[in-house]
Amino acid sequence: MTDKKVCLFSKDHEWVELIEEDHVRVGISDYAVEQLGDIVFVELPEVDSEVLKEAEFGTVESVKSSSEVYSPVSGTVAKVNSELEDKPELLNEDAFAQGWLMEVKTPGPFSKADLMTYDEYETYIENL
Repeated sequence: MTDKKVCLFSKDHEWVELIEEDHVRVGISDYAVEQLGDIVFVELPEVDSEVLKEAEFGTVESVKSSSEVYSPVSGTVAKVNSELEDKPELLNEDAFAQGWLMEVKTPGPFSKADLMTYDEYETYIENL
């Protein structure tokens, strides 16, 4: 289970969990899920595809809107949470434990540049 207090966050409301020095898990924050409402569809990238930092890699659709998801890191998609294809509502149930979106192998050691700690992110969303 992912502990959101150890994750880093982007200004686009994605979270990153370090698995290994060059391997991370990516998802969207509770705040993003709350803004979307009841999620009904998730589009994820293909395994082995390349993702670029700050570029769109997927879509999350709810009953009230659709939102692109942006990668907080660059690298190669190592794994996707295929369970979300049949059960997108897992994001609503727990965006951290069950609702991760993809795992990415980064080209080198993971860089924390431009990402916020949990406390910094909480302050950030309070000021939106």
